[in-house]
Amino acid sequence: MIDRVFRGRAHVFGDNIDTDQIYPGRYLDLTDHREMAAHCLEGASESFAAAFRPGDIVAAGRNFGCGSSRENAAIALKVRGVGCVVARGFARIFYRNAINLGLPLIVCPRLPEVAAQGEELEVDLERAELRNPKSGLAVPIEPVGDYAMRILDAGGIKPLMLAEGSR
Repeated sequence: MIDRVFRGRAHVFGDNIDTDQIYPGRYLDLTDHREMAAHCLEGASESFAAAFRPGDIVAAGRNFGCGSSRENAAIALKVRGVGCVVARGFARIFYRNAINLGLPLIVCPRLPEVAAQGEELEVDLERAELRNPKSGLAVPIEPVGDYAMRILDAGGIKPLMLAEGSR
């Protein structure tokens, strides 16, 4: 079962961060997930790798994960240790890839009101809200659907299917 509350520093990105920015295509030959994770968000930020700590939160604008449907982008984020990704919106295929891999994605249309680069954020799935403890501001998030939560709780679609197949 995944945590229902995520806490971490915000790494803020804008709209239309595509899969090539999340995981640059020049690394598609890599197969080791740890090596892949080392290049996470390299195409969007030169400072992300040095500033990131496991559990931190990626905060982004609209259409996060647009572009190609490569699963490598979601793998890089998850293996890097991103606690969750909160965005104003996600590209549909990226959203499914990430959920299927067990990476929590949270939709928050009012994200810019509370997220600032480097500030602590708290995502509470039970309360369906995003909070900035420093400012005290909280905004609603879209609830994660029941089936998506089952996938996340199992650690991904494959572990869920294996568990359900063994019943």
